[in-house]
Amino acid sequence: MPTDASTFEPRQALEQERDSLHAQLSELGYGNRLDYDPNFADSSQVTAERGENDTLIGELVELLGEVEHALAKFDSGDYGRCERCSKPIDPARLEARPEARLCIECAAAKR
Repeated sequence: MPTDASTFEPRQALEQERDSLHAQLSELGYGNRLDYDPNFADSSQVTAERGENDTLIGELVELLGEVEHALAKFDSGDYGRCERCSKPIDPARLEARPEARLCIECAAAKR
């Protein structure tokens, strides 16, 4: 991400993140049935790897949903507004997390 807020383009950053997430999911075989060798000598290793893969895919899919939601907010004209209090989200927060749904105050209160 650029450090100069004046050159930061949130939509472009979100589109790049979306493309990166799609590529990562594709590399992990998301959407394709992954076959693990059932005859592998260490079936516990296969089970562990499958669990790790599924966890990572879940996290990436969740982040992809957040990114796509933020892009939809651009289209509706609501990008940059807190979904809880409707105040503008600080530009520094959006630069750090372009997919942010909440302002820092509402995000802190949510915890």
